[in-house]
Amino acid sequence: MKLQQLSLFSENKPGHVIAPCRLLAREGIDIRALSLADTQRFGILRMIVSDWQKAKRLLEAAGSAVKVTEVVAVEVPDRPGGLADVLSLFEGSSINIEYMYAFPFLRGEKAVLVFRFDQPDAAIERLQVAGINVLDGGALDNR
Repeated sequence: MKLQQLSLFSENKPGHVIAPCRLLAREGIDIRALSLADTQRFGILRMIVSDWQKAKRLLEAAGSAVKVTEVVAVEVPDRPGGLADVLSLFEGSSINIEYMYAFPFLRGEKAVLVFRFDQPDAAIERLQVAGINVLDGGALDNR
C-alpha cells in the first residue's frame, strides 16, 4: 500500500516550519508523520497527513511549493536490529531506498519506517513476502 506524502519547499530560515503547521491545524488536518531536511538555502518538510488532497490545496493557495510523492510505511518491532532486518531485504537487489524516516508507534512496541523507494511496487512485494506489515493510511490514523 502506497501512501501520499507532501513535500514542501521553503527557504531555510527561522520560522519557516510554523506557517504550514498552523494552517493545517486551523483546518483540522492532522500530521501523522513528518521529516525536515535542509540544505544551505532551502528546507524540505515532508509530511503524511490525514487529508493530503485538502492539505495540498490549502498549502498551495497559501503560496507553498508542494510536491506529492508515493511512500511506503512498514511496521517493525521497536528493538535493536529492527531497521537492519528490514534493510537486509533489499541487500543485493536493484531496489534503491532514496530516503527514509522513522517514528515510534503508540500501539505496543512497534516503530514505523517510511520509505521512498525508486521501485515501490517491487519493494512492497518483497516486504510482504518477508512477512513485514505494510501499512495503509488508515493504520496511521489508529496510533
